[in-house]
Amino acid sequence: MSAKSAVAIPSPFRTREEKAREREEKREAVLRAAVRMFNARGFHATSLDDVAASLGISKPTIYHYLGNKEQVLIECVTRGLEMLRAAADEARAGEGNGLARLGYFLRRYGAVIMDDFGACVVRTGDECLSAEGAILFRSRKRDIDLAMRGLIADAVADGSIAPVDVKLAAFTLAGALNWSARWRDPAGAMSAEAIAAAQVDLLIAGLAPRG
Repeated sequence: MSAKSAVAIPSPFRTREEKAREREEKREAVLRAAVRMFNARGFHATSLDDVAASLGISKPTIYHYLGNKEQVLIECVTRGLEMLRAAADEARAGEGNGLARLGYFLRRYGAVIMDDFGACVVRTGDECLSAEGAILFRSRKRDIDLAMRGLIADAVADGSIAPVDVKLAAFTLAGALNWSARWRDPAGAMSAEAIAAAQVDLLIAGLAPRG
């Protein structure tokens, strides 16, 4: 969405649905601009004035749609965490053995982490948030960790991967995939999905049953 469309003067004859859609489009434009600046510059080095200027709007407009800077950041990481949660739910409901479901989740996880909002989850530290915000952030991240552990445990239980320390395996897999949020070049030749698939192929080879 362009800066011009973000500040276009609305028609007085819009329907309620059109008004709601326009509001959502403006909110999405602000959120996307903010998350990209947070990822590129860091939370503390980014101001809402910067975000507003990039879209040609006023800072009060951001307050209207999303709130203060911490609320904007929480919205960004929540979006990323919701995408990861949806991937875990899809994996659990999927067909195949434990390894197939785990592989599906890891590929989706890897792709999400390379999305703007997923990268924000990786790049955001507790120190960026208030005490209340940090507690909420840690709780939601723990939900994703537990979902990954559950999928690993299921794969161990049905014998489709070797017996492993489930907690250590989850930390290792997440750590390997999370790093791509920092080194991947969005303008590179490989898509996020292709990179994630290649990474997961390498990682899963280490989980294969022995003997």
